[in-house]
Amino acid sequence: MKLGKLLLLVPAVCLWACSGTPNPDTLEDLIPLFTAGNVPENGPAEDLNIGENFKWRSDKVTPDEWPGEGLARYPMLYVGEGYNRILLVDKGEIVWKYDTGPGWELGDIWMLRDGSILFSRQTFAALVTPDKRELWRYDCQDGEEVHTLQPIGEDRAFMLVNKKPTGRVVMFNRHTGEVLWEHTLDFPESSTHGQSRRMRYTDEGTWLLSYITEAKVVEFDKDWNIIWQYDCRQPWSAIRLKNGNTLISMERDRKIIEVNKAKETVWELNLDELPEPYRPLKCQTVIRLESGNTLLCTRGNSGTGPQLVEVTPDKQVVWAVEDWKNLGPCTTVQILSEHGWSENPGDLER
Repeated sequence: MKLGKLLLLVPAVCLWACSGTPNPDTLEDLIPLFTAGNVPENGPAEDLNIGENFKWRSDKVTPDEWPGEGLARYPMLYVGEGYNRILLVDKGEIVWKYDTGPGWELGDIWMLRDGSILFSRQTFAALVTPDKRELWRYDCQDGEEVHTLQPIGEDRAFMLVNKKPTGRVVMFNRHTGEVLWEHTLDFPESSTHGQSRRMRYTDEGTWLLSYITEAKVVEFDKDWNIIWQYDCRQPWSAIRLKNGNTLISMERDRKIIEVNKAKETVWELNLDELPEPYRPLKCQTVIRLESGNTLLCTRGNSGTGPQLVEVTPDKQVVWAVEDWKNLGPCTTVQILSEHGWSENPGDLER
């Protein structure tokens, strides 16, 4: 059985290794694939009609006096809600883009070790190459949304398909589209859109799921038994850190917490603790970096406010970006200079 409405366009076999690309040390080493001479301005599956999602566009760029060197600090993939363009940033410049059409919303994105990019866009999920070939695509059926997508190993990936009142986890072979298994999850109190934005398969072989409307983070074992639960309002994302703790962003309460297995808070950041003008209106994805710092991704406020804020463990701001000329709202980024691979669960969750 294959995924419903899955369009398998070209074989995802030996994508870039066959071209002589050296074995990368970090994903940053793959950036030349995206700037090579064979990369077209627009790919055949790109939808350049992205509607009115640039209505917040302004000449605002990060002030020179702000900490962290602006866009030059990290190479990264950058996506956001209401801004349906995938951006690849390197050395302070946008070096590659991929337009995904009108509507809402880019949510999950991964650069894989072969250079292909796996992403979700609410109404579909897709895998594209640096030269903008679409390898496969899943289009949602009526009443479905996809906000979570994660690669697992060299061949597999899973999606969480939101649908009221029962969503489903779909594990599939990302090269062939073959469905390996499905598991249903009930969301009795949630609309389709309000069910979840993040689900993660951990390096312990468990599943971590943020229930947004139902106000809880739940961890399941391999048999889908609940082995841990933390109740909190509107958890937008939750990741399992290498120390065993869970880092949670609560969009409504405007705070980020790190809790241990005993449900004790070991670190907390309220957005109001951050000095103006680095204070985001809300926070969606949070990322723990190799340095131990925490990176906040935010939608901003209709073209004002920072989109990225990096804080130290003692809550000092060391990087902030407010750039509404080159970027849109930020749901998540993937920092490409970090060590680890997207295909290895937990590698990029410090």
